[in-house]
Amino acid sequence: MNGAARQKSLFERLRHFAFHKYFLLTRGLTLGVRGLVLDEAGRVFLIRHTYVRGWHLPGGGVEIGETLLEALERELMEEGNIEIIGAARLIGVYFNGHASRRDHVAVFVIRDFRRSAPKAPDREIAEAGFFAPDALPEGTTEGTRARILEVMGQAPVAADW
Repeated sequence: MNGAARQKSLFERLRHFAFHKYFLLTRGLTLGVRGLVLDEAGRVFLIRHTYVRGWHLPGGGVEIGETLLEALERELMEEGNIEIIGAARLIGVYFNGHASRRDHVAVFVIRDFRRSAPKAPDREIAEAGFFAPDALPEGTTEGTRARILEVMGQAPVAADW
């Protein structure tokens, strides 16, 4: 490779790097995961945070260098003492405009799991438990209710949270 070709290659790599960083800073997305965990009785696992109102599916943000499934596994363990032992099935990726114009949430259904112990309240989780889909606790968020209806086949999968 001659000097001009090497220089162009370096220039192209630097340009690519600069554009990539620019788009990360100006157009970066946030990505989260949620787990719709169903026990053998068909009840869904929900959590109530200490810092935000309502009952939610467990989950959180995907960290740098983490896969969706790794994030899901981490969040379920942290928020519910739940270990996935079978396949987690992706049901959808939703645009969450309530959080920001750049937020997306991947939702997985988990039916095959092990729970080491009930989740005790801590600084993040005020309450956690399994609830029948037709007897969700008061304050269950609209997005959470919609995802449950989708999984139960009572509503089509939406694009927005």
